[in-house]
Amino acid sequence: MNIPFLDLKAQYHSIKSEIDSAIQKTLENTAFVLGPEIENFEKEFAAFCGVKYAIAVNSGTAALHLALLSLGIKQGDEVITVPNTFIATAEAISHCGAIPVFCDISEETFNIDENLIESKITSRTKAIIPVHLYGNSCNMDKINEIAKKYNLFVIEDACQAHGAEYKNKRVGSLSNIAAFSFYPGKNLGCYGEGGIIVTNNSELADKCKLYRAHGENPKNTHNVIGYNYRLEGLQGAILRVKLKYLNQWNEQRRKNAEIYTKLLKDIVITPKISENNKSIFHVYSIRHKNRDKLREFLQLKGIATGIHYEKPIHFQKAYAFLNYKESDFPVAEKVTKEILSLPMYPELTESQIEYVCNSIKEFENLKF
Repeated sequence: MNIPFLDLKAQYHSIKSEIDSAIQKTLENTAFVLGPEIENFEKEFAAFCGVKYAIAVNSGTAALHLALLSLGIKQGDEVITVPNTFIATAEAISHCGAIPVFCDISEETFNIDENLIESKITSRTKAIIPVHLYGNSCNMDKINEIAKKYNLFVIEDACQAHGAEYKNKRVGSLSNIAAFSFYPGKNLGCYGEGGIIVTNNSELADKCKLYRAHGENPKNTHNVIGYNYRLEGLQGAILRVKLKYLNQWNEQRRKNAEIYTKLLKDIVITPKISENNKSIFHVYSIRHKNRDKLREFLQLKGIATGIHYEKPIHFQKAYAFLNYKESDFPVAEKVTKEILSLPMYPELTESQIEYVCNSIKEFENLKF
């Protein structure tokens, strides 16, 4: 049996007629950059998150960048985040001229360890970016409490968490401002690059809109030096179709995760989700001390896997100038050597999951 890590073709075929119709409509309307499909999607996604405003942009990285800029993050400021995230989280900070300051993570959740945040705060700290890794929300009550105490902004990196909940509230509505990605492999993905910023603050929303399109408002009047971060109309049309199915798809991911956890709970370390959270399982990541050998074994069995993320950001050459050293973030460094992401998507069948789990059990019976 061959099981892909992600099956985007299966998802497309399940909604093909709607997608094709939406694309054709956009072609006929010739609204290729921003336009009515984007405006409607912004309203619909804002409602989905339970916020007032949404500003669509052309990537999750752009969303993070504009979120930071709208808050006035600038040269020399410090922003606290985690080292076990995609590099874009740190890049967005750097693009503002600010400095990413890393904080270690919880070994159970892989999210920022809120008990360590205060030790990272200095006179230059301006914001915290908690990353809702794998679609599992951070402890936002504690993070917001710390931010209020030190007068800091909170920007949710929700790029993997479309529809995830914390205490019955959707992520994206739990901070000053939040960023999502619509990269094709995300729970809500477009057919190319895409992202969005959400907030309840009208001033921040207006700033993001201004920066998004060359600082132009009204036409031919450029108020600030902006960016070309506009989202294409075709992507808005596609995302509008897919958004209608997102709750259903997320629920199927949860069911798949339940099966995985039931079959693997005594075999490997399975994901830990706190009682306050409703994860969307963008990634189902287990831990295993022989991760690399297990991955090779599963590949031989026709099972594709991933690693999110194999090398923490403080070990990346791009951030060597921060002068972090090995053991600075022991938990992140430990888990990144053990994590393995298993196939996870709504169309995954129970028999496929059983095959993956039986293959892992077979590996456990081997002697090394």
